[in-house]
Amino acid sequence: MIRNLNIFLIFCSVIMLSGVYALKFSIENTASGRSALIAQIDAQEGELSLLKADEAVLSQPGHIDPIVRRHEMALAIAPVKQEQFGAFEDLPMRPAKPNSTAMDSLFESLAAGVDPIDAILELEGIE
Repeated sequence: MIRNLNIFLIFCSVIMLSGVYALKFSIENTASGRSALIAQIDAQEGELSLLKADEAVLSQPGHIDPIVRRHEMALAIAPVKQEQFGAFEDLPMRPAKPNSTAMDSLFESLAAGVDPIDAILELEGIE
């Protein structure tokens, strides 16, 4: 009986030991993958900062202006003139304020039970 129990316990110990080793190697693989991703992110952040610095240098007016002057005739471009934006006179006027006395009389007649729309429809002969 004890012999069978010892064999069973040794068998269980071997299975548990193999499970622990499998878990250990799985965690090591995950950690190495994480380290590789962190290194890749660091490299990409370095490249991004370099590209931002290049963009800042290339977008300066002192760098762009000679290029624009050189190709001004070929591209048929010219500086923007104020007339291209329009004038204040071209803007539409504000809408007129609503007639508050007419609106007040409409609400008073509705409160009194008289519907002026019905009266207009009756005059027109529309039901």
